Amino acid sequence: MLTALVDYDSGNLHSAQKAFERMAAETGAGAVIVTARPEDVARADRIVLPGDGAFPACRAALDAVPGLFAAIDEAVRLKGRPFLGICVGMQMLATRGLEYRETPGFGWIPGTVARLAPADPALKIPHMGWNDLVIDRPHPLLAGIATGAHAYFVHSYALACDDPADLLAHADYGGPVTAIVGRGTVAGTQFHPEKSQATGLRLIANFLRWRP
Repeated sequence: MLTALVDYDSGNLHSAQKAFERMAAETGAGAVIVTARPEDVARADRIVLPGDGAFPACRAALDAVPGLFAAIDEAVRLKGRPFLGICVGMQMLATRGLEYRETPGFGWIPGTVARLAPADPALKIPHMGWNDLVIDRPHPLLAGIATGAHAYFVHSYALACDDPADLLAHADYGGPVTAIVGRGTVAGTQFHPEKSQATGLRLIANFLRWRP
């Protein structure tokens, strides 16, 4: 079994790599590689797409690596390989993002990524720090994770799903904020599981065991 963490110069992958390697060792899930090579993505059994920064910059950086998105798209949509997007990697699953300018997403989780607008004006943007998860529906990625589990967020924009069935969990930050989405073999977390201690490690382990 091989898990590929996609490296497209849009985030520090060191902590994510260490977390996935640790849980792969604990679950017997095989090897973890960090790669920008389409051929590695094509042969991987599961794919992780991190992302830090702005939606348009991340999308441009991904598209700038020849053949990389095509390899991801084929592996996920045609071959049904399990996929996990993290932070902006999750946001890019949407139909479009509105950060700075309208930018097309993958369209795998229909919806729009828009700026946070907390009802309480005292709440700062970006939403940064620990927050409790509220589980909206059961999913294999959430095995052993209950409402009240803590996760670490750093973001100014969030995905609003068109279909409520795609929303697996949310957080409250002056109103509901999408935390985890899922549809078919595709899932994403707005928070950083690699920085979310026990909750994040459990979710990573669940992803590595997931057989959708």
